[in-house]
Amino acid sequence: MELNRDNIQQLVDISQEKLVALVFWAEQMPETKALLTQMEQIAASYQGLLQLASVNCETQMELASYFRIQSLPTTLLLSQGQPIDGFAGALEEAKIREMLAKHLPAAWELALNEAKALLANGDAAAALPLIKQAHSEQPNGDVTLAYADISLTLGDIETAKTLLTTVKLEDQHGDYESLMSRVKLAEEAADTPEIRNLQQALEQNPGDFDVLAKLASALHQAQRNEEALELLFAPLQKDLNAANGALKQQLLTILSALGQGNPLASQYRRKLYSLLY
Repeated sequence: MELNRDNIQQLVDISQEKLVALVFWAEQMPETKALLTQMEQIAASYQGLLQLASVNCETQMELASYFRIQSLPTTLLLSQGQPIDGFAGALEEAKIREMLAKHLPAAWELALNEAKALLANGDAAAALPLIKQAHSEQPNGDVTLAYADISLTLGDIETAKTLLTTVKLEDQHGDYESLMSRVKLAEEAADTPEIRNLQQALEQNPGDFDVLAKLASALHQAQRNEEALELLFAPLQKDLNAANGALKQQLLTILSALGQGNPLASQYRRKLYSLLY
């Protein structure tokens, strides 16, 4: 964006929404053109988060005077219509990015906001990898609660429960209480008559692997995966070929369904490998 008297208000409006880098340069000064080219490349890498604008001080002397520019090149950062940072002369790219990082949202914030927007639009599946990314970088209260919300929406009660246990007391506000209530309701809904009957049958005959397998399957269908995996793993600790290998295969099938990035699946893969090797 080449700044002049006619579009300066447009630039002020843009700065209400995003950070603006304003470069003052001159056609007759190659070092200023080099900086402008460098800033163009840097701004492009931020994918719309940073608006680049320039002032050719040979043709827009009034604007240079308005911003009290004393040397060229000079770069100002604008937010809410006001200069908030900047530098005179050339600067290494790493230093420029270090300065920009003070004023631009972090990657985890962007991922969190995008995940929340997707969830609000009913696309929890698309929100999941974004919230996982945010949580891996910054597992604070807001991110953890959003992760639990998305997990519950997708029916992953256990992940939601695990996440909620990590929320600090100061972050246990209204959203936390709401999510805890949703967990309780989801658990009640998952406690089906079929599961209760199979649990009772297994209590009466703990060695009945057929009933055990049916119960594990029912628990998995109800998203009670930790209980299902624990149930299947117990007899495998004593005999890896229990039920002619059927229990091990069922456990592997559930692990595959949970996916590579699932923490519970990773935990039980390690436990299984410890038995194998």
